[in-house]
Amino acid sequence: MQWLYLFFALMAGVGVSTQLGVNSQLRNTVTNPIFSALISFSVGTIVLAIYLVANSRNSIPSFDVLRNIVWWKWMGGVLGALYVTAAIMIAPRIGAANFVSLVIAGQLLATLWFDHFGYLGFTIHPVNIYRLLGAMLIVLGVYLIQKY
Repeated sequence: MQWLYLFFALMAGVGVSTQLGVNSQLRNTVTNPIFSALISFSVGTIVLAIYLVANSRNSIPSFDVLRNIVWWKWMGGVLGALYVTAAIMIAPRIGAANFVSLVIAGQLLATLWFDHFGYLGFTIHPVNIYRLLGAMLIVLGVYLIQKY
């Protein structure tokens, strides 16, 4: 079963890279990066709303639950908007591989920190020599992609 999760994670990466190109082309059409990000999020919101209505009638939280959510738990949408907008604006200028490699390096460094200290509810996985070596290899990969 674990291999299935790994496969879906890999496919999510393919999807994010495809989204990068699709959103860049959308920007070329509408000529405004913020508007193209808004279109992208609006379409995603509509798809999620349709899925939610069709499949999750009993699991929609009450207004009281939503009202009591700690402020920082709402920031995922803000961070997503910043990422999509940055992708639309930056990737066409530096190239898809350059952009994605830098994003992956940033994600890896941040998540090593989160895992080490258990931030944001992640299970603690202390940084060790093997994790550091893996991170250094990814940073080396970013360097090689940027250079060549």
